[in-house]
Amino acid sequence: MKKLVVLTGAGMSAESGINTFRDSNGLWEGHDVMQVASPMGWAANKGLVLNFYNQRRKQLCTVKPNTAHEAIAKLEKEFDVSVITQNVDDLHERAGSTKVIHLHGELLKARSTADHNLIYDWKGDINIGDVCEKNSQLRPHIVWFYEDVPMIKVAAGVVAEANFLMIVGTSMQVYPAASLINFTQPGTPIYFIDPNPNISTNEVPGLKVISKKATEGVPMAIEHLIRNLS
Repeated sequence: MKKLVVLTGAGMSAESGINTFRDSNGLWEGHDVMQVASPMGWAANKGLVLNFYNQRRKQLCTVKPNTAHEAIAKLEKEFDVSVITQNVDDLHERAGSTKVIHLHGELLKARSTADHNLIYDWKGDINIGDVCEKNSQLRPHIVWFYEDVPMIKVAAGVVAEANFLMIVGTSMQVYPAASLINFTQPGTPIYFIDPNPNISTNEVPGLKVISKKATEGVPMAIEHLIRNLS
């Protein structure tokens, strides 16, 4: 089977009702991102940070995968598919994708503040006083600003083996995720799906730009993919 890698960002989940990471004012759900997505914000007000992610977790439980999530999952019948997502939701998994790499963590998990290898499935609230087996406070399993992205090397290795790369709903402006396109082998067909693409075919060899939202653009990219197989 040919290897297809799908790199997804906030635009992928927006059509399911999950707000994109930051609005035009640089706020996330009315909060300065540094208050709720940085080690400094955590140190300053743990209760605020925990409550913020508790609300995001509750919202996640009210939404469903959209047709773009489902279409990508169905591609596993034709391709060896790996999904690399910048999103912290579980919508790819719920749609049926079986190989998903979360670059920025997972909302439905909690992590020890003493040992980053202690990670727990967590669907309810995380509260002050909830501790790991080492008796240290739990925090959201989210990669915040100024923190390392531990899965980036794994993701780069996966992209390097891809026969096809599909990029959906991401500006490709957030690093290190934006650098992943540079790990493709020369001549690899790349499909970039975004309603406001800020990348051109002159910049990247083998690039096809589809200026559509995810639910419209993914089926169009799949048509091209299937043609490439025949």
